Amino acid sequence: MLPTLAELLTLPAFAGAEVVSGHAHLTQPVTWVHVSEVADAARFLTGGELLLSTGSLLARMNDGELEGFVASLAQRGAHGLALELVQVFRDVPPALLGASRLHGLPLIVFRSEVSFAALTRAAHARILNHGGPALDPSLAPLLDALAETGRSVAFLRAQLGPLLNLPARPRSTLLGTLDALLTTNFNMAETARRLGVRRQTVYYRLEQLRAMLPDLDEPRRQLGLHLALELTRSEAGEALNAAERT
Repeated sequence: MLPTLAELLTLPAFAGAEVVSGHAHLTQPVTWVHVSEVADAARFLTGGELLLSTGSLLARMNDGELEGFVASLAQRGAHGLALELVQVFRDVPPALLGASRLHGLPLIVFRSEVSFAALTRAAHARILNHGGPALDPSLAPLLDALAETGRSVAFLRAQLGPLLNLPARPRSTLLGTLDALLTTNFNMAETARRLGVRRQTVYYRLEQLRAMLPDLDEPRRQLGLHLALELTRSEAGEALNAAERT
């Protein structure tokens, strides 16, 4: 499963992070981390993102614009906003803090200079299957057999197909959604709750998955997909990367 915002904040790269609002929402999963200094950042989001900012754009906004900015992020399903309080701000603008509380968007600050490259690199490494859930013990013998016979990559190709060819971010998002759908037996409301996104977002992603994965509703197909997802967790750094390169 995808890491929660709280889990990302325990990474060494995030050591200086301070949560100033939205503590109740830190258990939401994070799908990706972006650096953005544009007013319409929300239109690039698909749900579950953590947005990083130096505040260079926010400093030019009035109180109403700050509230609108936060509202747009929340409406698009963002799961956090991180602000560096070094070059532009020395403290969080009251309007930004109030809007974050109003819309339930976690607001995180760094009071000393931080490398956004280091933050995104650490977060993405965690999101892309590092430190994922433990392998289901009942499936271990079967997955070991696939590995021992050299069929892991072929099995991944057969089951996940076009998903493996997607760029890292959409691949991670759709794999996480597929995992949640299979775990909840395609309960859309529960899947949305687990992913921390709106139900409409789950329906949209499901249509994308159906376009790439034929017979998605068949039980036998779902079993194969479940095994493939377990395989990506047990051999993510080897089998999945090998499947992408070959």
